[in-house]
Amino acid sequence: MKIAVLYGGVSAEREVSLSSGKGIIKALEANGHDVIGIDFHPNKLDELLSLQVDIVFIGLHGKYGEDGKIQALLDMLNIPYVGSGVLGSALAMDKAKSKAYFEKQGIRIAKSITVRKNAFNKEFNHNLSYPLVVKPNSEGSTIGLSIVKDKKDFYDAMMYALKHDEVVMVEEFVEGKEVTVAVLGKKDEEKALPVVEIIPKNEIYDYESKYAPGGSEHIVPANVDEKTTRLLQNNAVKAHQVLDCNVYSRVDFIVPTDGSEPVILEVNTLPGMTPTSLFPDAARAIGLSYEAMIEELVKLSLN
Repeated sequence: MKIAVLYGGVSAEREVSLSSGKGIIKALEANGHDVIGIDFHPNKLDELLSLQVDIVFIGLHGKYGEDGKIQALLDMLNIPYVGSGVLGSALAMDKAKSKAYFEKQGIRIAKSITVRKNAFNKEFNHNLSYPLVVKPNSEGSTIGLSIVKDKKDFYDAMMYALKHDEVVMVEEFVEGKEVTVAVLGKKDEEKALPVVEIIPKNEIYDYESKYAPGGSEHIVPANVDEKTTRLLQNNAVKAHQVLDCNVYSRVDFIVPTDGSEPVILEVNTLPGMTPTSLFPDAARAIGLSYEAMIEELVKLSLN
């Protein structure tokens, strides 16, 4: 097939997307496809308007890629693409809105509030207990995120997050192990892949831990009991479906150290596809090589 790969983009996750795009292109070529690589920019939409391909593989991350905007354009051009559509992409990107959907499905969420830029000042008060997680409402890869241990650091953390988004989520910090569940399959028949446990070399699973070689260790399957594994996998599929995601996603959780129910963090509709990424690790655990995984995503999308 003739396949276009969109990568790069203009979001804060551009460097990650460049790496994802490189891997996707290499895999598609190894699978025998005719591949066109496009370093996407909103000012160069003519590259898409004249595109003649069988399908587009979106290797973008963050804004203008993962938020439904590029999906809407491809829909209008009647060009098929891999992954979730406009609604699923937009909902998953908005952490506050997606949490409301998760809660209705009975999935445990962390207590949180959202704060808009025009409503924030040095006198701002909230009723959440420290420590807190302060993060942009619509960013990925922990960009703009801070762990705030006491009140004196709250203002600086908010200002840091507001550099990346007009809306900030302030959330209770849940201590525990970070895990993720890849979801794969055709509509309404999705299956959860093995749970992956993440052990970052830094204090938190930050940008460096995610993408630097050796930045984190991935344990597949995760060191959690069978009951917790089933709950994580069931909740991952529920979260994927309630947001109307399609073909694949990756759902992040915290398994609290106190033994209580896992807390969902977010759904990633375009998870990283770099050499150190989590989705490919989960796929390998069920016998799918990187190239076979990429081919499966294309086939599921076309069907």
